Amino acid sequence: MPRLPKGRRMSLISAQHISVAFGAANVLTDVSLAIDQSEIVTLIGPNGSGKSTLLRALLGIVPLASGQVQRAPDLRLGYVPQKLAIDRAMPMTVRRFLSLPQNVRDKDARAALARVGLAGQEGAQMAQLSGGQMQRAMLARALLTDPQILVLDEPTQGLDQQGEAAFYRLIEELRLETGAAVLMVSHDLHVVMAASDRVICLNGHICCQGAPHVVSSAPEYRALFGLGTQGALALYQHAHDHVHDGGHVPAGPAPTTGAKDAFGRSPTDPHYGHNHA
Repeated sequence: MPRLPKGRRMSLISAQHISVAFGAANVLTDVSLAIDQSEIVTLIGPNGSGKSTLLRALLGIVPLASGQVQRAPDLRLGYVPQKLAIDRAMPMTVRRFLSLPQNVRDKDARAALARVGLAGQEGAQMAQLSGGQMQRAMLARALLTDPQILVLDEPTQGLDQQGEAAFYRLIEELRLETGAAVLMVSHDLHVVMAASDRVICLNGHICCQGAPHVVSSAPEYRALFGLGTQGALALYQHAHDHVHDGGHVPAGPAPTTGAKDAFGRSPTDPHYGHNHA
């Protein structure tokens, strides 16, 4: 393997120009990205923008229409899905859950549960766990693989604000302790801006990406919003509801008349304000 330039981290997983289609519907188009060691990267975007599909494409769960995904040799992945359907009529303890699909040693199960704040819960029924406990149990299971990268699909969905904050603190602690990278989907923009090294804004394609402060102050996006505020939440609430068949669905104040984005496009252009030509 060629040596990396000094100061550059190795990419654990990368996508080159990938597209995904379900039937005649294009879900992702020409998406390229790379996740490096120890970084926290968050995908944001409106509902239906392809965030969960992108995670599944990177994991090899859904087929690609074009492009390719590359993973580091023998890459260890830990995956926490958006939700887990538990049949309440079928008893399953937390300890049994941790041994799916392969058995793990008791001491490893105890250590994983203790690390996520569920010490002593081995005998608890999965169906009786709260939302926060369920997410922590799934995270404990993911940690048992000693992952180099954790992939989290909206891990705090359904949690209250305190639960969200506690979960994200735990993720940051795990990154610092283990050096694992984290790739996650989130709608919690206030947390995203505080907890991420890099943010990728997706809407079927990559609209923009970079450090949180770069994304939240991108001049083309501020021109698109037509807002005088630099608040990250206001930025995100912009009509990412645009469509790409020539239409645009505004949400909030219209851009200033005659405004041009960084590429010289007018507000009537469906790609107005996006960080691509």
